Amino acid sequence: MGLRPIRRSDARVWARLRRDSAEWLGRWEATLPSSVPSGNRSYSAAVRSLRQQAAQGRTLPFVTTYGSDEMVGQVTVSGITWGSARWAQIGYWVSRGHAGRGITTTAVAMATDHCFEVLGLHRIEIAIRPENTASLRVVEKLGFDRVGLAPRYLHIDGDWRDHLLFAVTSEQVVPGGLIARVGTAGAEH
Repeated sequence: MGLRPIRRSDARVWARLRRDSAEWLGRWEATLPSSVPSGNRSYSAAVRSLRQQAAQGRTLPFVTTYGSDEMVGQVTVSGITWGSARWAQIGYWVSRGHAGRGITTTAVAMATDHCFEVLGLHRIEIAIRPENTASLRVVEKLGFDRVGLAPRYLHIDGDWRDHLLFAVTSEQVVPGGLIARVGTAGAEH
């Protein structure tokens, strides 16, 4: 299991994973409000935009790999804020065929550890819809604190949806990082 930067060459695998998991992922997917022009953005344009944001120090678009270098999901660190705040948000998905193996928990732990240990960020937040039990289990296993409810926080699956907010700070992570918690949390089911 690993993380690596997203590449344009991931397009075919990305499209297959998204197509095969469309029904399973659909209810958790970000959408644009009807008042915002959607435009048809290609995978290449999306990757180009993510890489530009990464070059500006605002985003880290990772591919989650399992068993090989082939993509099974994605973890994106976004909204990276520097200065006195030094925080970011993490979003993620894993294909239906790879769910329940602890991949997401491990990927989020690795991304968080990278943000703390390499980038020097102080806080990582994750927003989760209250009914998304699989994602709630990820933050529970990794020891993120619930910090509150954000009503109508993100436009997801066609409407503004409430989200629970979770956070962890660098001071809460013991030597060895969050990845050390993955082994003690048990496998994802």
